[in-house]
Amino acid sequence: MTSLNSIALAVLLAFAPASAVVAQIPAQVTPANYVPPLATTPMNRIVQDNAYTQLDYFFKKLATEKEGIVMDGTSPFKSGDKFLPGKVAAGLGHVLLNTAKDDPSLDQKLKDYRAIADMTVGMDNHTWGIYYYIGTLVKLKQAGLLERAVSPATLEKLRKQLDWRTFVTPQWDLISLPTNYYGVAFSIARLRMLMGWEDDSAGKVLLEKMLTHYKKYSGQYGFSDETDGEGRFDRYSILLIAEICERFLETGLQPTDELKGLLRKAADIALNVSNTAGDGFSFGRSLGPYGETALVEILSVSAFLNVLTPEEKQYAYAFSSRVAARYMDFWYDPSMHSLDMWGKGRRTDTYRGKHRILGENFSLLHQLLSTNEMWNEAGFKDVQPKADLQAWLDRNRPQFSVTTFAHGDYDRALAIFRDGKHVVSLNMINGGISQHDNSPYYPLPFAQGIVSGVADSGAAHPQLLPKFTMADGSQLIGAVWIKDIKTVKDGQRYTVTYRQDELDKLGKRSPVKDGRIKLQTTYQLEHGLMTRTDVYTPVGAQEVEKVSLEFASFSDQATMKGNTVTFAQGDVTEYSVSGLQQCQSAPTNGSKDFMAPYGAMKTLVTCSTGKLTLKEPLTIKWSIKYQ
Repeated sequence: MTSLNSIALAVLLAFAPASAVVAQIPAQVTPANYVPPLATTPMNRIVQDNAYTQLDYFFKKLATEKEGIVMDGTSPFKSGDKFLPGKVAAGLGHVLLNTAKDDPSLDQKLKDYRAIADMTVGMDNHTWGIYYYIGTLVKLKQAGLLERAVSPATLEKLRKQLDWRTFVTPQWDLISLPTNYYGVAFSIARLRMLMGWEDDSAGKVLLEKMLTHYKKYSGQYGFSDETDGEGRFDRYSILLIAEICERFLETGLQPTDELKGLLRKAADIALNVSNTAGDGFSFGRSLGPYGETALVEILSVSAFLNVLTPEEKQYAYAFSSRVAARYMDFWYDPSMHSLDMWGKGRRTDTYRGKHRILGENFSLLHQLLSTNEMWNEAGFKDVQPKADLQAWLDRNRPQFSVTTFAHGDYDRALAIFRDGKHVVSLNMINGGISQHDNSPYYPLPFAQGIVSGVADSGAAHPQLLPKFTMADGSQLIGAVWIKDIKTVKDGQRYTVTYRQDELDKLGKRSPVKDGRIKLQTTYQLEHGLMTRTDVYTPVGAQEVEKVSLEFASFSDQATMKGNTVTFAQGDVTEYSVSGLQQCQSAPTNGSKDFMAPYGAMKTLVTCSTGKLTLKEPLTIKWSIKYQ
């Protein structure tokens, strides 16, 4: 039975401003007990009342503990975080810039900032760290604070260190980095020019390299492939054009009409996945709060550049305010004095592991402060967000949309299905090295609280993809080699089909084609129900040791009847499988194998079939009912 205290807490959370919620939210907030605000305070108030309080805490802690700082048992300066000095400079720089010139505390803050800069100048600081640092120096210079904030000796060292040439060759090639780093190099070159450290010639060359590479790897559809044409897309593929436009603006340039046209495509996706809970992208890596702030970045610069209509701006701002509230209420843990991407059943990529706790706080707060500033400049400072966001989304955004990312030998696309409060993202975007066997890149209908991937999962537990273990020991899943994506509407039911002439043979960092079994997949999406039907057709007779299918669900209190499981608690109410012999369910018991970026799955349902000689097509079907 729900207690009166929990009801009172839910009511309080629903109506309290974010600044109040931070003090009231329970330390063990999870997806199960987090209550999204029904209405939020203005984004500027959320940021001013919370973000700067967090930065002030870090400033004082760093000034006291210096390189020996410890956060929740972790020593950030001993972690090998090669962006950290730049993130420290940026985070603490926000505090200086937000302190009035006549504030008596400014002198001490400037002295502390100078001491911390002297401390970190000898530490490794690469790429993004360079960008964060030099951008802050430019702002301090413009504010007339640079000479007091950074000693002459340290500034001279920084002039040599904060250089795009540390990761770009004399031939203008990136040194072992993906193509989006041309944007970082371009920004650094332009910021060096604003510091008076070089002329604009390198910036012009790097701008051309950045735009040429963006066109090359985004193809005719305008979204950047994360690989050299191997077909891997994720949130960053959509975000990148917004970052490019931001780089233009912060270094005194105006984005071209062509760039604004590409930005509009990204903005459409951002609007199509917007929701009242402040949830972000649900597929790909580096999610958690980054999946949410990415959408705010896209929408804020789109509003500033008038890529959005006046009405769209109002509701994009309402969504952005909810993201800011969610950061403060859900991601930030006051008992830790930190965001938490690593506890309470949450799991993130190794890249964003807890060893980077200090830098992650600084970079996310920087994103919130920067996007809030963009919204302020777009005319939304302290504006009360629209309260009818859900009604507007239902009325103005398509119930179903498909965005093509690539078309050729293999297809890549994202289908978005809006079903009330739920947003289903069926992503078919998985190619290339290192991520093909990780479940956040599987072609699944991801939706918050219904279907999620697990960061860095590998294929030991392939979420909702049948896994064929062959007689020779090889394991195959249908993840990568997608062709002929087609969609059909039948009333309020939407059907997506595609085929794979080869399955993905697991075990290597890159996907390996295995042509022994072909696959035809059909998804059907309708109100409260998603269904996947797979037809596996062998090429000749194939000896199969086992076929297995797993579903890790956020719902619990499961009851099995045949191959159907019903749940008494959670968004998913029923999961049913046909085509496999037997199914069983069990609690996940907090296993790290079943943790989403935003919380733990509760129940694992496993279905399987034993040895068989596959001569005829095998149909495997699963359906998920949700509320």
